[in-house]
Amino acid sequence: MGVQGAPIREDAWLEVARSLSTSTIHEAMGQQGVLPAAIRPLHSSFRICGWATTVACPPGDNLWLHRAIYASPPGWVLVCSTGGHYEAGYWGEIMTEAARVRGLAGLVIDGMVRDGARLVELGFPIFCRGLCMRGTTKDGSMAGGVNCRVRIGEVTVNHGDLVVGDMDGVVVVPGEIVADVLARARERVEKERQIIERLRAGERTLDIFGLG
Repeated sequence: MGVQGAPIREDAWLEVARSLSTSTIHEAMGQQGVLPAAIRPLHSSFRICGWATTVACPPGDNLWLHRAIYASPPGWVLVCSTGGHYEAGYWGEIMTEAARVRGLAGLVIDGMVRDGARLVELGFPIFCRGLCMRGTTKDGSMAGGVNCRVRIGEVTVNHGDLVVGDMDGVVVVPGEIVADVLARARERVEKERQIIERLRAGERTLDIFGLG
């Protein structure tokens, strides 16, 4: 697969996305873009918002993640598939320190990490399936890639897509529809604000939503 170039994105949209919850973005996108619920923040305080540098790792091997740290633009989020192999810790303290030095915005991995207590202390946002101490290989003969299309659960993630993660999970917005989705998400926030005001004034959800 190899390493490909980075597209230019409108970073002003990141400021908008940071003000929105993943659930709001998901609903504004027609209930699409949600990564598997098993992918959770390693700590409840972690939040991710940035453009995706996609990574495809062979099962049980993390060489392409090492390569991705240095191929990714600063401020971007690594989004990694692992071929469905979860009994390995693909990421740990050393890689976290390397990513912090590079100025990356976080990691979303469809797999496990290790050195959990230290990763929480370092504060680098990580969303993963959990912890596993089992080590990985670094085999240059195995197929993988950076900035390639990856599939995580029901979602296809492309290089340059928008990735947002919070306590509810991770949502991915295709790069070409970011402006439209975030505009609709802001409209949804205003609509929900008005609903809350009506509830506080004594109205019922049954009446507001026409539920009978």
